[in-house]
Amino acid sequence: MELPWLGEHCSERTCKQLDFLPLKCDACGEVFCKDHIRYDDHKCSSAYKKNVQVPVCPLCNTPIPVQKGEIPDIVVGAHIDKDCKYNPVQQKQKIFTNKCVKPGCKRKEMVKVVCEQCGGSFCIKHRHPLDHDCKGSSQPISKA
Repeated sequence: MELPWLGEHCSERTCKQLDFLPLKCDACGEVFCKDHIRYDDHKCSSAYKKNVQVPVCPLCNTPIPVQKGEIPDIVVGAHIDKDCKYNPVQQKQKIFTNKCVKPGCKRKEMVKVVCEQCGGSFCIKHRHPLDHDCKGSSQPISKA
């Protein structure tokens, strides 16, 4: 061996490979080869310091803080029981609420379409004054 002082041996017990580009684990500080650098690959005992996950409530999509040592499933369950702002009624609100006032028409629109002459709320089909027999001012809005 020409340069025995270069590189370091992998800290994994079963590997001990001499690696010329060793990687240092940011959680436990030990040196590993490329095959054992992941937390799961070398069974890192300090992975909990770096591997932080924040669960999200499946109902209200709010991140739920979990303290060290708590089980995320239990914390999310407690949130759902006490603090969850999920409102099933709000999810089922009707979108099409603006009913056309033309006699005989039962269509509803998402956006309110108001006639500028008579002020009535109409569907897209009856939005023009000629389509709903407008009784508003008799003079046209535009000269065209």
